[in-house]
Amino acid sequence: MAAAEWWFYHIEQGSLDAAIAPLIEKCLERKWRVVVAGREETVERLDRALWTWRDDSFVPHGRARADAETHPVLLSTEAVPINGAKVAVLLDGSDADASLFERVMVVFDGQDETARAKARQQFKAALDGGVPARYFQQEKGGWVEKTAAKKER
Repeated sequence: MAAAEWWFYHIEQGSLDAAIAPLIEKCLERKWRVVVAGREETVERLDRALWTWRDDSFVPHGRARADAETHPVLLSTEAVPINGAKVAVLLDGSDADASLFERVMVVFDGQDETARAKARQQFKAALDGGVPARYFQQEKGGWVEKTAAKKER
């Protein structure tokens, strides 16, 4: 398997919950199974939020329990693809064994210094390792891809 692509999403406005749901929906449109890894309190909050994030839609998901392999989106405290996930979404400064995935998406709030520092470390490691890495910053109207040079400010 080729090295996983690393995509970074820097939240500048709004909540993590509001930013995550559309990203996961895009993965599901592509028929990708996903594992979302974060702290227990984040996973608990997302578990509730993904059912009601829009009036006309919800994101089908489950928790890392006995039937975990059946869920297209698995919420967990560890990035382990027990549901056959090809995509890992990392929150709260979480990490993953990138060799287990085709894409790793690091989503972090710009106000969370710990998560931001971890994302910088992961971004640098991806670049130093020669694996594809892309950085998106939230702006009015959506995500805007920035160049690596701008990221290093």
